Amino acid sequence: MKKFARITGTGSYLPPKIVTNFDLEKTLNTSDDWITARTGIKERRIVTDENTCDLALEASLNALSMAALNPEDIDLIILATTTPDKIFPATATILQDRLGASCPAFDLQAVCAGFVFALTTAQQYIENGSAKNILVVGSETMSKIVDWSDRSTAILFADGAGAVVLSADNTTGIKHSKVLSDGSFLSSLHVNNNGIDERGTIQMEGNEVFKIAVHRLSNLAEETLKDCSMTSEDLTWMVPHQANIRIIKAVAKKIKLPMDKVIQTLDKHGNTSAASIPLALDEGVRDGRIKKGDTLLFEGIGGGFSWGSVLLEY
Repeated sequence: MKKFARITGTGSYLPPKIVTNFDLEKTLNTSDDWITARTGIKERRIVTDENTCDLALEASLNALSMAALNPEDIDLIILATTTPDKIFPATATILQDRLGASCPAFDLQAVCAGFVFALTTAQQYIENGSAKNILVVGSETMSKIVDWSDRSTAILFADGAGAVVLSADNTTGIKHSKVLSDGSFLSSLHVNNNGIDERGTIQMEGNEVFKIAVHRLSNLAEETLKDCSMTSEDLTWMVPHQANIRIIKAVAKKIKLPMDKVIQTLDKHGNTSAASIPLALDEGVRDGRIKKGDTLLFEGIGGGFSWGSVLLEY
C-alpha cells in the first residue's frame, strides 16, 4: 500500500523583540509608508541573545505537542537554515540533543526555499518506508547577516522558526512536489563572505530578484496545478514564502487565485527565509482558517536561485 507523507502537527516561535518600520526610520533613510508600499512589511521580530536552535526548539516542541508525539517517536530531523549556530556540527544535531531525541538529524540549506526542499526530502523517506515520523524545521536568525545600514535589505529580513511533523498516512498527504535550482544568478542575491572565516552580509539586486521570483514562481505554480489536473479553484489556500507582497500578489494573479485564499503574515513577520512558510502555516492552522482536508499549495524561492512547490491535502 502506498504511503503518503501527511502533516500531523505544526508549530512556530518568534523572538519577543519587535522592530517596527518607525524604528527603522530613526537609523535609515526610509519611512513606514515607503517600506509598506514596496514590501507589505510593518514590523519584524529580531533576536537579542537567541540562536537559531533556540528558536527551532520552541517551534519543534509546539509541533510535537499538536501531533501528540514525543521526541523519541521521531525517526529523522531535517532543519532548513541559512544561519546555523556553528559551521559544524549541524544545528539539527544540536536540536536533536536538546529535544532528547535519538534519531538521525541533518541541516539543509536552500535559503528561502529551504523549507520546501526539506519537506520534499522528508517526503521521500516517508514514501519509501524509511521513516514514519519526521520533524521538519525552518529556523533563521537572518538579522545576524543583515547590514543594518543597507536600506535595501535591512527593511526585509527577520528572525523566527516554524516546524511540522510529517507522518506516514495510508490515505492522503503530499500529492506533488518539485524543486529546481539555477546557480547562474549568484550575483543577484548572495552573502558577500570570502570563506568560512567570514560571516558576510546579504547583498541583493532588488529589481532583478523581483523579476526572477515572479517569473519562476508563477510558472512553477501553473505547472504544479497542471501536473495535478487542478486549477486554482481547487486550492483552499496558497501558503507562499513571505518575501514581498508584490511578489505574492503577482503569482496569485497569474494563477487566478483571489488574495483572500492566500495566507499572509508578511506584515508582522517580515522575510524569515526558510521559516516563513511553516510560520504562516502554523498561524493559519491555529487561527482556524486551515482545516483538515484543505488543499494547500506551498511555494518559495531563495538565493542561488533555488525554488520549489509542494501541493498537499492537510
